[in-house]
Amino acid sequence: MYSVSGSGSGLVLRAQPGPGRGSAAKPRPSGSGEGFTDDEGVLLLAEELDAAPVDALVRERAAQIASRLSVPKPRADGARDRGWGQLKSVPYRGGSDEIDLDLTLQMLAEKPLPEEEDVIVRERVRARRSVVLAVDVSGSMKGERVRTAAATVGALAAELAHDALAVVAFWSDAAVLHRLGDPVRPMELLDEMLRLPARGLTNVAFPLKIAAEQLAGVPERNARVILLSDCVHNAGPDPRPFAARLPRLDVLLDTSGEKDVELGRELARFGRGTFRAIRGFHDVAPALGAVFRE
Repeated sequence: MYSVSGSGSGLVLRAQPGPGRGSAAKPRPSGSGEGFTDDEGVLLLAEELDAAPVDALVRERAAQIASRLSVPKPRADGARDRGWGQLKSVPYRGGSDEIDLDLTLQMLAEKPLPEEEDVIVRERVRARRSVVLAVDVSGSMKGERVRTAAATVGALAAELAHDALAVVAFWSDAAVLHRLGDPVRPMELLDEMLRLPARGLTNVAFPLKIAAEQLAGVPERNARVILLSDCVHNAGPDPRPFAARLPRLDVLLDTSGEKDVELGRELARFGRGTFRAIRGFHDVAPALGAVFRE
């Protein structure tokens, strides 16, 4: 697994500390058909990639997707939680006039000379979603497909700028482009995606394992993983058990070329999520909108 550092003319993928690939590693499948191996996406030596020029067309497509994308807010339970966010008691900061009288009286009893923030009010506080976007950049996703993937990253990052977002690009191995909870900068993420060349085989299990690690400790209610791939899995172990361990897995399957529809549907079923087929960037916004409405 790689972490990303650098920007502009030199994107560097740095291997995370851990064991390297031994000389006795078993060979991977040479074709593009489905296949399982015992390769778990082990750590590699650091390497520097030549930066690809930023594709103006992809930026334009990302803007088009973002303009059509409407991701519903997190759901709130209970009759009093309808509307934008969940009703909670918070210190007064000038944004509410509904006083929580019981808690305010408790604060006043402890402080004879109270300040403004000692007044407790009721406000709707939006739940923060935690979303991991796993994006396939293997050799089978080259050309228009990788442009669609990059545009999807930029658009979804813009929509979820106030939520917790992680982005994992994967092939037979993977790079964490953005860690969960870090500030979201949509155009920087888009540029980093564009600098990753499509390469290698497809290990779907490895990004699902990384996603579970990113979401460790996050309440399941607003945690989910979105997989954008052709699901032509031909490296690494069976990804279905990894999907089953996630809070929720939604699958966007690129059907514009080689694909494995059956595996895509099964991953969504194991992950208690939805399956959506896309043929190009025009299909991304309605598919994502439908996913987040479920």
